Amino acid sequence: MNGLDPGQVALLRSLLEQRLAALAGTQEPQAVGGARDLPVPEVETSPADKATVRLLNDLALEAAGHQAAQMQVLRHALAKFDDGSYGLCEECGNEIGFSRLQARPEARLCIICQTRAERR
Repeated sequence: MNGLDPGQVALLRSLLEQRLAALAGTQEPQAVGGARDLPVPEVETSPADKATVRLLNDLALEAAGHQAAQMQVLRHALAKFDDGSYGLCEECGNEIGFSRLQARPEARLCIICQTRAERR
């Protein structure tokens, strides 16, 4: 598949599946009635305590959003195995090197296109 031997493909797929399973196993605020349960309940306390509680809840919700985004990236990479495009740069179509994929199995761009994108 795209310059990768079957052993490399199996290793990279396994890495992606392990990362996805690890993220899926972490706890995030649960949706209840269209809203999320807050990790730290807001109670009647001093204004400073309320601000701390709001900050903690905002940080927890932001982390949950980041986790959901990471899971989406991993699912996208795993879907590319099925359509045969895994290991190809989404911008130029060239192969992404195995060493780059080992470091970032979810990589969407080759190192040249990634460098160019970071400069923009």
